[in-house]
Amino acid sequence: MTDLPALRPPRSQVPLHNLEVPAPGVLPFALGSFDTIGPLSRAAFPHRHSFYEIVYVTQGRGSHMLDLVEWPLDPPHLCVVLPGQVHHWARASGLGGWVLLFNEDFLLKHPEDLGLLRLLAGRPWLRPDRAEGRALTGLLGEMLREHQAGAAGYPGVLQAYLHVLLVRAMRASTPGAPGPVPPRAAELAARFGRLITHPGRADRSVGSFARELGVSTGRLHELVKEATGRTPALLIRQQQTLEAKRLLVATELSIRQVAAEAGFTDPSYFCRFFRREVGLSPGEFRAGAGGNHHDPGIRSIDGCPAGPVAS
Repeated sequence: MTDLPALRPPRSQVPLHNLEVPAPGVLPFALGSFDTIGPLSRAAFPHRHSFYEIVYVTQGRGSHMLDLVEWPLDPPHLCVVLPGQVHHWARASGLGGWVLLFNEDFLLKHPEDLGLLRLLAGRPWLRPDRAEGRALTGLLGEMLREHQAGAAGYPGVLQAYLHVLLVRAMRASTPGAPGPVPPRAAELAARFGRLITHPGRADRSVGSFARELGVSTGRLHELVKEATGRTPALLIRQQQTLEAKRLLVATELSIRQVAAEAGFTDPSYFCRFFRREVGLSPGEFRAGAGGNHHDPGIRSIDGCPAGPVAS
C-alpha cells in the first residue's frame, strides 16, 4: 500500500492508492486483517485504488461508503471494490475481518475471474449465512497460511484459491445461478470496463472502444452484454455519470473541469446529460451532497447554469 497520511486529502483530488510491488517477480498480492494490512485499510476519507480489494467484514459498527452509496455495518459482509471505485469507512469502530488486495497481473491464469469480480462488485455487501461464513473464513485462512509459507508453487495455489473464493461468493450471492461467465466474454468485458474508467478521454463512443479492443462494434456489444447484462453504450453512460458524481462530491473542480474529466467537450451538453441521467443539475447534485453550493439561476464562472437546463 502507499504510505499516505491517514488524514482527509485536499478536495482538489481523489487520492489513488497503489499496491506497491518492490521488485520484479514479487507477487502483486496481499492478505491479512485490517490491523496487519495497515491503517489505510480503514481509511475514513474518500479514495480509490489501482488494484482490486475484497473485504470480508466479521465485526464492527458504522458504514462502508462505496460510490456514494452507504452500506451500514451488520457483519458478516463480503464486498468487492474494483479499481477506480471510490470508497471509505464512515464512523467505523471495532472493524475486524479480512482484507485481500491484488492487481490484474495476479489474475492472468484465471482470466474468467475478471468477469466474476465485476459481477460481484455489482452486488456489494453480500451477507453469507453461518455455513458460508465458516467456509469463507476457512478458505481465507488457508490462503494466508499458503502465502506466509511461500512454498514452491505457492502463487498458483493462491490463484486457484482466489478462483474458488469468487465462485463461492457468487453462489452465496445468487443461489442456483448459472456458472461463471464464459472466459472470452468476461475477458473482453473486463478490458472494456478498464478502458471506460480512464478519466479525461475525449472519444467515448462505442466504436472507438471497439477499435481499441480490436473487435467490431457488434461483437463488442454481444460479448459485453453476455458478460454484464448491459450494453456497452449503457455502461459508458453509467461510468460517465458515476465519474461526474465522484468528482462533484469529492473535489472542488469547476463544472467545466468535471465535464472535461468525464469526457465532455461542451459543458452545456454535460449539464443536459447529467440532468437527464440524474434528475438534477451538477450544481444541484453537489449542493445536495454537501459540496459547493450555487444559488439557483446564477451562472457560475465556468459557464454552466446552476438552475434548470433545457434539454
